[in-house]
Amino acid sequence: MKYEKLAKDIISNVGGKENVNSLTHCITRLRFKLKDESKANTEVLKNMDGVVTVIKSGGQYQVVIGNHVPDVYADVVAIGGFKSSSDEVVQEKTNLFNAFIDTISGVFTPTLGVLDATGMIKGFNAMFVAFGLLTKTSGTYNILNAVGDCLFYFFPIFLGYSAAKKFKGNHFIGMAIGASLVYPTLTTLTTGKPLYTLFAGTIFASPVYVTFLGIPVILMSYSSTVIPIILAAYVGVKVEKGFAKIIPDVVKTFLVPFCTLLVMVPLSLIVIGPISTWAGKLLGAGTLAIYNLSPILAGIFIGAFWQVFVIFGLHWGLVPIAMNNLAVLHYDPILAGTLGASFAQTGVVLAILIKTKNIKLKGIALPAFISGIFGVTEPAIYGVTLPRKKPFIISCIGAAIGGGITGFMGTKLWMMGGLGIFAIPSYIGPKGIDRGFYGAVMSVVISFVLGFIIMFVAGFKDDENVEDSKKKSEEALVKQETLVSPLKGEVKPLSEIKDEAFSTGALGKGIAIEPIEGKLVAPVDGVLTTVFPTGHAIGITSDKGCEILIHIGMDTVKLEGKYFKTILKQGDHVKAGDVILEFDIAAIKKAGYVITTPVVVTNSENYLDIIETDKTKVERKDQLLTVMI
Repeated sequence: MKYEKLAKDIISNVGGKENVNSLTHCITRLRFKLKDESKANTEVLKNMDGVVTVIKSGGQYQVVIGNHVPDVYADVVAIGGFKSSSDEVVQEKTNLFNAFIDTISGVFTPTLGVLDATGMIKGFNAMFVAFGLLTKTSGTYNILNAVGDCLFYFFPIFLGYSAAKKFKGNHFIGMAIGASLVYPTLTTLTTGKPLYTLFAGTIFASPVYVTFLGIPVILMSYSSTVIPIILAAYVGVKVEKGFAKIIPDVVKTFLVPFCTLLVMVPLSLIVIGPISTWAGKLLGAGTLAIYNLSPILAGIFIGAFWQVFVIFGLHWGLVPIAMNNLAVLHYDPILAGTLGASFAQTGVVLAILIKTKNIKLKGIALPAFISGIFGVTEPAIYGVTLPRKKPFIISCIGAAIGGGITGFMGTKLWMMGGLGIFAIPSYIGPKGIDRGFYGAVMSVVISFVLGFIIMFVAGFKDDENVEDSKKKSEEALVKQETLVSPLKGEVKPLSEIKDEAFSTGALGKGIAIEPIEGKLVAPVDGVLTTVFPTGHAIGITSDKGCEILIHIGMDTVKLEGKYFKTILKQGDHVKAGDVILEFDIAAIKKAGYVITTPVVVTNSENYLDIIETDKTKVERKDQLLTVMI
């Protein structure tokens, strides 16, 4: 496993696998649902190598990793034995808004990668037509269009799966409900003269062509819709669980889906689908009305605050609105205002990359700049701009101007596509390249250039010059502290210890020794900060600040000091090799206790690395650990 150690450290610091209800991931983040967030070591996680930062929002505990989050996620799942959702979920107290954000992110997150990919294909296909490289009658165009359209056209099926999964129901029942909504034969039933019209004379007037058991069915097009299937999946899970309680176990496998589908498909077509479709139309009309009050101000507001929404996970509140607009209006002007945000952020990072003399900052800014071009801005936000405040504010200013441009130019998003530069083709409409598309390009260019220029001119407080950084880097390579072996015996890795606190590295990095002589000596010059009355464990702080814990055996505290003899006391200053205590190995083993002794550096996070000896057996005072300062 490539990220095995990082995965173990993350699991340990979110409170252990027993504290995890469920785990998913998006483009850059691990999204945990924890039973008790107070058990998580947030500050430790934030300062951990491989973790960008930690965000607590929308009822989720989000560990921001970066572009390689799928690989880290795979290792975390494998090591923790997690499923993407837990069957036994502890209900948490949360407000309605947090519950909404958590539900929406849980339903849409699994689809985003494929949704972006298919949207990019459709966007580039539109670009090929606009540039005259393809015609709409060619086989190439139509095949690419099928790839680009397939997911969004049959979106209810995909959302049926993810929604049922989120609501803890049978995933395939959710898919079946979604498939019934887009079943092609139903659309052919709306030809000819209707039987009658429901709600005639109102905005909800609906012709009825067919009935189900005498009940009128309002047939609508559910392709690309999002609200009907989410509501249907939610109700479907409730119905499914109701049947599961009353149907005998021996026939549950097929009778629960049988009964659920017989109830839910008609109910979805007769009640849930029409009501939620009308609600979707009202939502689309409402958001468009607000936008039309002042497209420029709307664009400025969305652009300026988009990155703030992303930080707190609040952008999920706009995602279903945008997808609903695409289904109802066939375009969305809301997310168009966010196009310039990632480019403003990237322009700011480029200015910092050019101006800084700090080697470490350059190392962070370069990959952040590259990922920012492709729309992934978390490394830029958390690693570069947000910690320095002014750069983040400047990026928001550039994004606001970019949003204002899209509002002024009437830019519309015509399909869900990629991020960053891959998002640009998504703004080509049915009529090809128009004013709105030019507005999208202008937003990208101007946001990027403004972010770069303002940041370059305004400047920022650099941490150190390049010479100082080089000097410190060189000093870091040579500064170290050596810990000698406090025991004579066989060397073992910490992972072999049958105690999770030690084996996972939760208490620090180090090594274990299987002693063959019952004499323990000081591994460094320092002070005995802790000597347990039972004699089974000691803590030493070296003169250079290294904090060391030596724990003789496992559960030996239960011996209450029997077979241990302390020679020095807490507070004594020791030299490496001084005898601290003695113990009777044979007697301890006879009493039924394991004698394997971990030697760990409890403040490991303060050091570059802890290097273990390559010996399999050590004598007292042999080199055991090298602490890189």
